[in-house]
This record gives sequence, structure tokens and C-alpha cells, in this order.
Amino acid sequence: MPRNGRLARIVLVLGAVALVGTLAAGAASAARKGHERHEIHLRHYGGALVGAGSSLVGPALAIWGPMYAAQTVQYSSIGSGGGIAAISARTVDFGASDAPLTPDQAAGCHGCVQIPWALTATVPVVNIPGVVTGRLHLTGPVLAKIYLGQITKWNDPAITKLNRSLHLPSTTITPVHRSDGSGDTYVFTNYLSKVSKKWRSQVGYATSVSWPAGVGGTHNDGVAAIIGSTPGTIGYVSVAYVLANHLRIAKLRNASGKYTLPTLRSIESAAQLVRAKKIPKSNAISITNAPKTKHRKYANAYPLATFTYVIVPKTTPKAAQLKQFIAWALTAKPQKAIEKLVFAPMPKVVVKAAKKTLKTIHS
Repeated sequence: MPRNGRLARIVLVLGAVALVGTLAAGAASAARKGHERHEIHLRHYGGALVGAGSSLVGPALAIWGPMYAAQTVQYSSIGSGGGIAAISARTVDFGASDAPLTPDQAAGCHGCVQIPWALTATVPVVNIPGVVTGRLHLTGPVLAKIYLGQITKWNDPAITKLNRSLHLPSTTITPVHRSDGSGDTYVFTNYLSKVSKKWRSQVGYATSVSWPAGVGGTHNDGVAAIIGSTPGTIGYVSVAYVLANHLRIAKLRNASGKYTLPTLRSIESAAQLVRAKKIPKSNAISITNAPKTKHRKYANAYPLATFTYVIVPKTTPKAAQLKQFIAWALTAKPQKAIEKLVFAPMPKVVVKAAKKTLKTIHS
């Protein structure tokens, strides 16, 4: 439902991210207008929708909030692992995760469905004095060796070979990872498992893994804070937090041999490459390390692109509210509005699958 100028409010609890804070403040300002009408409307619809989970999708919700009319949506950005746990325990009305549910998580959620509702990317970021965004080139195997603790200096031959035009220091590399259950961790480790046999056999992929090296930070903003303040670090965050924290992105070589940055086009290309494949009933779609292609349109596919999911019980007393909000989020206007945060357009076939699953929710 589009904004009607009379009934709109969203409250987002998203941590100490400057950009998100600004957007949430704008939403709160809008909420103060027509307060009595809002309360009457909320009573009619049965109160607020409460959600928790992915910090990756938090900035998107902050954009959507002031646009949406119908009811309050309270969202806590606690990480994908926390969101899955919260919806499984039914302490929230919906969860959000960038990692598809594992079979055990799906069983533990007792009749939940996962619906892709946005498309973006997880990004490797570095703090090397004098090296700006896009100058440092990395490959998946080199990235895996850094996080395995096998490459420990920025002037290691494996890195300098990829960056002959850069004078890289002998500074010790400090890998930074998420310390909480995270969809970004799932995306990052899923990618490393596809490009490194040693990573796949020794570490694997999940929202939480046993890290061989490095230091941890809580949520996207915690990792961003460590990277921004500590020379010699490398880490991964979702692209919206790169923008908010002015972090420096490393170019990553994809399966087609192109060094790519996370742009709307490169993220969309990764998703379009799997467009013809059958989407599973669970909607679990992996687009990391998109396959090599000779098609120029898709050759720049970003290797750490990801869908992010809203997780909802199939049977819920708030079925009507949830279906209305999620259906609206999947429409063109709200999807277009989050492009400024590098959320790319979702393929039509994915949107179709999302809407099909949404119809299965009932009270």
C-alpha cells in the first residue's frame, strides 16, 4: 500500500549506524504527525508488527518506513542468527536473515517460510594507508588464505602478484569477522567454500563458524568500526554499511576473470545468471561465485551478491498485516527506493516465487 499522507509510522532499532540513524529520525518525525489517527488505526489492525534479525536489511527497512502506510513496524537489527532464533521462539512476528534456513533451523521454526525480499551484497573492505577503494585486487583463494591465517602480511607475494602497481606495506594483516550469528558471515563463508577446498574442508559455511584467525566484531556496525579505526585490517560488511562508514572496498575477481566492485549492475548480473534455474520450494537461492559466462551483460557479476529473506510463520494471527507489508515491499516503488543503498532490482522470477510463497501465509 503506498503512502497516503495520513497513516505512516515505523520505528527501527538499528544500532549506531549514522546513516540508519538519520533515516530512522526522519521516520520518527513523520510519526509524530497525526498521532491520534495512528493509534486508532493500530487498534483496528491489531497493533504493531515486530521483527528482528539481519543488520544487512536494516537500512532498507529504514528507507521503507516513511514510505509505508498501514501500521507500525518495529525492527531490531540483531543479526541473522538472532532473527532466526527470535522467530523460532515466536518472540517476534517476523525474522530477517541473509542466510537460508538450514534443515534443522527450518524444523525448529515450526512451520515458517522464507521469502526473498531484497538483493544486495557482502563486501570485503580494507584499511591500508594510502590504498583507496578499488585499488587493491584480491581473489577468492587469496582471501581464503588470509582468513585461514596462511597469508599474514600485506606485502605477501600472493597479494603483490595481483597488485603490481601498488606499493604494499609489510604491515601484519588483521582479519576481522562477525562474532555474532550473521547472514553476512554465511555469504562470505559460502563464497570461500566454493573457491577454496581447504576452507570448505576445514571451516565450511554457516551463520557462525570457528574462525582460524582474526578478531570479532558485533553486527555490521561493529565490524565497520574496527576496520575504520585499525590500519592493517580486512573485513566484510554489507554494502550499505560501506557507504555509511566510508570504508575502502577491495576489488574481487569473479569466475569470469573480471575484477568487480559491488554496483547495482554487477549485483543484478549475479542474480540474473541464475534466472533460468528452478527456484526450490524453500526459496533458498545461492548466487555467490556466479558461474563463468561469455555473455558480456553478465560477465561482471559480483561474486558476493546475496538475497536477503523475511521469515514468517505460515500460521499467524497477524497474517493479514504481514502479507500486506511484505507484498508492498516487493513492489517496484519500495524496491527502487533502496537502490541508493546498493540494493539491486530482483529478477522477476524471484519476485514471482516470493509472491507465491506469501500466499501460503494464513491466520
